Amino acid sequence: MTAAFVALLGWLAAWTPGGSGPGLAERRDKGREVRRMDAPDVWVAGDDGNRMVRAAAIVGVGIDHNGNITARLGRGDGASVILAGPGQRDGAHPADDFHRQLISIIAQLSDASGAFLVWPAHDQARGWRWVSEPL
Repeated sequence: MTAAFVALLGWLAAWTPGGSGPGLAERRDKGREVRRMDAPDVWVAGDDGNRMVRAAAIVGVGIDHNGNITARLGRGDGASVILAGPGQRDGAHPADDFHRQLISIIAQLSDASGAFLVWPAHDQARGWRWVSEPL
């Protein structure tokens, strides 16, 4: 074997899962962790301020026939969180696309730098709307 071939084998051994260096899975996980830390944190709060979830944990958002805006979480037992309920705000229902508005705001804030909090707000003059602020 030539010295170059031996060096190549040593390099490959250091970068494979069975080698002496970090394996492919370890490198992949480390890369994900770095990207996750670099990404801005977007948090979504319920209309009463008692519930907050990281937007990255949300796998689905929906609106039911009662007008409740619900976020389904992807990890754990598949729990869901009610973010806005019309019963708590004079029975006023949010717009039919209110859950889509949340997805749009999360996408916009995900491209920004820093951390943000988003929550639904209701008042008589403007109705339901999403409000965001930097943290």
